[in-house]
Amino acid sequence: MRTRPIHPWPVRLTHWLNALGMVGMFMSGWGIYNASPIFAFSFPRGITLGGWLGGSIAWHLAVMWLLVINGLLYVLYGVFSRHFKRDLLPVSASAVKRDFLDALRFRLAHQHGRYNAVQRLSYWLVLALGVLVVLSGLAIWKPIQLQELTNVFGGYDFARIVHFSAMAGIGAFVVVHLLLVLLVPRTFLPMITGGRRESSHE
Repeated sequence: MRTRPIHPWPVRLTHWLNALGMVGMFMSGWGIYNASPIFAFSFPRGITLGGWLGGSIAWHLAVMWLLVINGLLYVLYGVFSRHFKRDLLPVSASAVKRDFLDALRFRLAHQHGRYNAVQRLSYWLVLALGVLVVLSGLAIWKPIQLQELTNVFGGYDFARIVHFSAMAGIGAFVVVHLLLVLLVPRTFLPMITGGRRESSHE
């Protein structure tokens, strides 16, 4: 038996850096999108970042490096501290189905500091979307120098669609994440303080 915080400080630090970075990434990305819309809509200028296309691109690239470095640190911590194995595994189809149905019926029990199967799956999916958004972003950023990568995504135009779709998926995750915090507000403070320590078997 030993004690540990619900959320260790590396998880909290990378979580809040990621939250800050995602705000900048979305707002600057919307500014870039508005310069050449993919679909028949654009984002209000007031929620974009950069002021013009060049400014939006500069912000987007700057925040990209913050998120990439932050993401790598999180992955390294998750692997070497066994955070991934301890908190995000296993994930089985039967457990996901069970917890998803319980959530729809508002019968899903919340254990402080424990992730249910739906949460575990969603975290793995958003990590995969993070990898996809970085790769598709590189394909858009350097379509000549990284033309092999751009070709993997079906060319520049389709790479833009993939990038936008991946970002939309991450945005949907953020919205659901915030809704869950509103539904279970006691989960918010431990992400700042680390929460109470609990006994656990390693």
